Amino acid sequence: MDQFTINLLFVGSSFALYIGIAIWARAGSTSEFYAAGRGVHPVTNGMATAADWMSAASFISMAGLIAFTGYDNSSFLMGWTGGYVLLALLLAPYLRKFGKFTVSEFIGDRFYSQTARIVAVVCLIVASTTYVIGQMTGVGVAFGRFLEVDNTTGLLIGACVVFAYAVFGGMKGVTYTQVAQYVVLITAYTIPAVFISLQLTGNPIPGLGLFGNDVASGEPLLTKLDQVVTELGFNSYTSNNADTFNMVLFTLSLMIGTAGLPHVIMRFFTVPKVADARWSAGWALVFIALLYITAPAVGAMARLNITDMMWPNGGINGGAVEVAQIKNDPKYDWMHTWEKTGLLAWEDKNGDGKIQYYNDKSEKMQTLAGEKGWVGNELTKFNRDILVLANPEIANLPGWVIGLVAAGGLAAALSTAAGLLLAISSAVSHDLIKGAIKPSISEKSELMSARVAMAVAIVVATYLGLNPPGFAAQTVALAFGLAAASIFPALMMGIFSTRINNTGAVAGMLSGLVVTLVYIFLHKGWFFIPGTASFSDADPLLGTIKSTSFGAIGAAVNFAVAYFVAGMTKETPQVIKDLVESVRIPRGAGAAQDH
Repeated sequence: MDQFTINLLFVGSSFALYIGIAIWARAGSTSEFYAAGRGVHPVTNGMATAADWMSAASFISMAGLIAFTGYDNSSFLMGWTGGYVLLALLLAPYLRKFGKFTVSEFIGDRFYSQTARIVAVVCLIVASTTYVIGQMTGVGVAFGRFLEVDNTTGLLIGACVVFAYAVFGGMKGVTYTQVAQYVVLITAYTIPAVFISLQLTGNPIPGLGLFGNDVASGEPLLTKLDQVVTELGFNSYTSNNADTFNMVLFTLSLMIGTAGLPHVIMRFFTVPKVADARWSAGWALVFIALLYITAPAVGAMARLNITDMMWPNGGINGGAVEVAQIKNDPKYDWMHTWEKTGLLAWEDKNGDGKIQYYNDKSEKMQTLAGEKGWVGNELTKFNRDILVLANPEIANLPGWVIGLVAAGGLAAALSTAAGLLLAISSAVSHDLIKGAIKPSISEKSELMSARVAMAVAIVVATYLGLNPPGFAAQTVALAFGLAAASIFPALMMGIFSTRINNTGAVAGMLSGLVVTLVYIFLHKGWFFIPGTASFSDADPLLGTIKSTSFGAIGAAVNFAVAYFVAGMTKETPQVIKDLVESVRIPRGAGAAQDH
């Protein structure tokens, strides 16, 4: 059976499973569409939350970014994991206790303002739309390779699948679909990692293999990797080479952005009790950790494998891979397959019949290249989003493993896309139409408007996914920055401060969103249109602060403006202060006693 047929079997079977679950769990009411009837078990919800969370950025892109940068990109791991701790401790139980369907509804009621609710809807849609671009980017990459179609066709197929199970199933269908998707994606991520760890280190546990010895050389794996990449002129893999201030800001942006993402917070509205919200967050961390502990090993081992394939004779002194070997040796077939997608390219620039892969921007390597007659790096393109998907082929693993990874990559992208689209549709139908435009709308009409809103959101996301502003994980990082700057401060102040009134909250959200959006557009192009950027992340506007790190600055602006404006305007009504206290203080807790 050829590889294309195997891929079709795995991907087709998984899609049939998702759509079947959606039909079985079809939402028949707004409560089921928005919150799955509030009857989801904490373990089930934890697994669904993990799938909702572990998007194309986590599955497809993160290991690639770590592989080609090393320690400096570990901030993705630290920020996203730390954000879940913040979410579990500071937000999830209180929002569940408040008892509403959506984040915007909480903000509207807490700040006693329809304006605040509408502004929250705008912030949610901007952040979620940016996030879903990254998922559609991942869908296009995965389909482009495994179904051997172009990127546009892949996006259209993925959009149709999401439409089929998200529009009809709502939160109830999405929840149980995401449980299945978690099982698929974690299996698909772990099995190749186990195989590759066994090959390189003899240890079946990738996280331990990362700190073990390389079987071929007997040296510690990370020591060998450092030697290999520095020999080729790249930065040391295990050392900090980036600007520390920007790295701290980026980690903070990811953390507070995580705690402010509406599609994740919505998951905690689906459990029966407040205590279940805490347990859900705990279980989600357990399920997420299975992938996040493995990702650094996947990145490091893949980088070593790729380098060994480009220098198969023992490094620079042994000689680069020959063009004839790439064309004729079956173990290099993966390069031809990915070349067809346009995401991988090489060129024999100096006509010596070999492909030299090295950092041609390094002064040391430029000197060496001059001595050896090299004229530049000849592995001219290696899109980092392809690394995890190509990993089984690079390591020459069986065809069924490659098919499994195809299904896993698509499961990761589609599960998060469904959650994001559900957040967008809920904001439009429940918060905008029912909450502000037409409060008298019937439940049936509201459900229909939610489905129409989701269909429109899918079309917009698919269109924007054709021209993403960066790799999947980088695009997602922009969304986290927007959530960090706009939604997270409003939630924190809404729960823990009675001082912030409606005017302060609105001013804070708008200022945080606008200043962050402008900074992003200045670096990534206005509305992500190519060629309209004034700066780049290599040469940012403010010192070393990249567009992906600006969310923390935007959040500080939000807090500062909200407190300043609240101090200059009317005090929060007593009834709202009592409401905040009732949400924050456990039911049945009496006054403190002096003993």
